[in-house]
Order: sequence, then structure tokens, then C-alpha cells
Amino acid sequence: MQGVLPDVSYSCGEGYCGECETRVLEGEPDHRDDFLMPHEQEAGDRMMLCVSRCKGRRLVLDL
Repeated sequence: MQGVLPDVSYSCGEGYCGECETRVLEGEPDHRDDFLMPHEQEAGDRMMLCVSRCKGRRLVLDL
């Protein structure tokens, strides 16, 4: 679904406030934030949309 702009809150755009935290339903996030603790990043069940990306080919988020 390209071209879709989800209605997701965001504030900092730098990965440190946690405002855009989103649940990961499927896939592996590439965490680039400074908000989640290392053990939270390892769990892979949430990510910061403003800076994090997908490590694989597919990432399904709970928007």
C-alpha cells in the first residue's frame, strides 16, 4: 500500500520522545531510536516510526 498516509501521532522526528511508538505485528524492525531500552528493542514488538525501518522485506504495523 504505497501512497497511504496513516494518521499516526509524532512529535520529535528524532527517535527519543516515544510519541510515534507503534506495535509491530509481523517482521523485524531495524531500531534506530533512543527511546526503547535494548531488551525492548530485542523483543521486536514495537518501534518508533519516525526513525526505525524494516530489516527484512516485510513489516506489518498496527496502525
